[in-house]
Parts: sequence; structure tokens; C-alpha cells
Amino acid sequence: MEKKNIYLDDIRTPNEVMDWVVVRNYDDFISKVNEIGLENIDVISLDHDLGETALIEWKNNHKDYKIEYENILEKTGMDCTKWLVEQWMNGKPVCKVFVHSANPIGAGNMMGYINNYKHINKLPQDCIRWYIPHTTKTLDNE
Repeated sequence: MEKKNIYLDDIRTPNEVMDWVVVRNYDDFISKVNEIGLENIDVISLDHDLGETALIEWKNNHKDYKIEYENILEKTGMDCTKWLVEQWMNGKPVCKVFVHSANPIGAGNMMGYINNYKHINKLPQDCIRWYIPHTTKTLDNE
């Protein structure tokens, strides 16, 4: 079986550089990872801010690095990151994870969380921030 790549983002859709399974929120991410199985996943690419309240908070405050997470009602990519690391801690296979989020604070938190797990377990700390060519939709287009 060819391994799958998962792309978590509420507004971006990757161009055809790689074959991606696109998921839009925390619940879809968990469901799709469980459906495919971590042993069948090659790469996961994560966005941090998922949903309308996250988008509004980022647009209003990111330039001042003052994201008020209590204003974000949806689960974020960080919630997905914590769930993923919990799966690894429970013995599931570790896969490559990259971050494509425009939120520098959220991206740093997710990369740090994953790389800390990998460091403790003597695995390569290879979670980095990357750019994937994409198209963007508005929240009311999908």
C-alpha cells in the first residue's frame, strides 16, 4: 500500500506537488488518521489556526504577536499535535510532521512539541516549518 500524506488546513488547498488527503478541522484530522492508520502515513503537514474565530484573531492581532487563545473557539493544530504525540506515546508509529502555518507562535509551539518528543526518544528532530504551494478559499466558499 502506498503511504498517504495528510494536509490539515481550514482555508488552503495544496497544489498538486504531492498527493494530499486534505482535512479541515480537528475532528476530521483525528478521524482520517484513525481511518488510514499512522503506519500508512508518510507525511503530515499542519496548520495552526483552524476556523473562523482563529482566523479573526490572527488577522486582528498577529502583527503584534498578541494572539488571545481564549478568543479561539475551535480546536487548533496544536490540539492535533498533542493528540498525535499521545498516539506515539501509546506505541503508534512515528511519522514525519511538518508545519505550514502562517502563525509564527503557533508554528513554533507545534514544532517544539513534536521535536521535544523526538529528542526525548532519540529520534531526529526533523519537524520544520515549510511552504507548500496552495490555493486559498474564503471560509464561506466551501
